[in-house]
Amino acid sequence: MSVLEAEAAPDEREGRSAVPRPGYGLAAAGFALPVALAIFWEWLVAAGIANGRLMPPPSVVGRTLWDLAASGELLAHAGATLWRVAAGFGLGALAGTVLGAVTGALPIARSLLDPTLQALRAIPSIAWVPLFILWLGIFEASKVALIAVGVFFPVYLGVAAAIQGIDRKIVEVGRVFRLSRLAMARRVLLPAILPSWITALRSGLGLGFMFVVAAEIMGASEGLGYLLVDGQQLGRPDTIIAAIISFAVLGKLADGLLVAITRPFLAWQDTARDKL
Repeated sequence: MSVLEAEAAPDEREGRSAVPRPGYGLAAAGFALPVALAIFWEWLVAAGIANGRLMPPPSVVGRTLWDLAASGELLAHAGATLWRVAAGFGLGALAGTVLGAVTGALPIARSLLDPTLQALRAIPSIAWVPLFILWLGIFEASKVALIAVGVFFPVYLGVAAAIQGIDRKIVEVGRVFRLSRLAMARRVLLPAILPSWITALRSGLGLGFMFVVAAEIMGASEGLGYLLVDGQQLGRPDTIIAAIISFAVLGKLADGLLVAITRPFLAWQDTARDKL
């Protein structure tokens, strides 16, 4: 809880809690467009207007997904991918948070570390693949390391920028209340950077799912990325699209889980979103 929240007027807090939240109907409307496009493409293929060989209709993709799920392959591939993303996300987010806090808070560390890290950030993800294979082998360690690199940079940038962008007036309010250094960090500084940090974590998680594709394509015997390569080699676009859909669903679920876990830490915010 921040100092400013502690001083907020009771009527303002009551008014914020009374704001109605969007219903489930509005959230479900987000599925209307992809469902409508899927139905339209199914109709085009069924009517013979479009060729469904390279872009199979939803019925064929759905049947492929069902067969993969019934055989247990989909669960095995999804589980392998999720484990790699979780391990890489944990390592990358931890390293990004620590180094971002250090460079954001200490000018000397920023001068020493930030130029090198910014240069490393410009390196394409695929360029790390041969080096990680040489260092760590072709097994799980190299894949997790590649995902951690993808997660690291958005978290690092988000934390460092949030610390450097803390409003000086907020710090002065804490000093007026004679807060100790620990209390200043807990009640003023941490709430000030928390929204940016959580946004950086979400960006890092999204990049983690992007990097896991490169990690699994470079040599894996299971995972959704392996399923993509397998579909390409066998000439089965339905398998490729099924893997892409699985990536989209897993990424959305993982992002929703992260949002749900972090939402209580942002309950003190009184943002414009609450008024819409």
